[in-house]
Amino acid sequence: MFQFLKGLVGGTATDFKTLVTEGAIIVDVRTPGEYQSGHIKGSLNIPVDTIKNKLADLQKKNKPVITCCRSGARSGMAKDILSNAGITAYNGGPWNSLEKQLQ
Repeated sequence: MFQFLKGLVGGTATDFKTLVTEGAIIVDVRTPGEYQSGHIKGSLNIPVDTIKNKLADLQKKNKPVITCCRSGARSGMAKDILSNAGITAYNGGPWNSLEKQLQ
């Protein structure tokens, strides 16, 4: 019963720290202004409305991508765009929460 419920809500939590240690790229999909007000060190800033233009660059890196934004909504959209392009992608949600998970 509990396994069924876990499946409904997304299963197990993603270990973002391990993904980054193993080479995953963090892509912050907020606007440049939002990014400059604070971001995860080493992250790339690719606004969600331009991410389709960067698909080839991200595919060449051949690494998983963790998306983040202010609330998790735009990063969810970006994750779907990346996944549909064949890139292994994870929605990291709000950048400041993701940053805490990586410490």
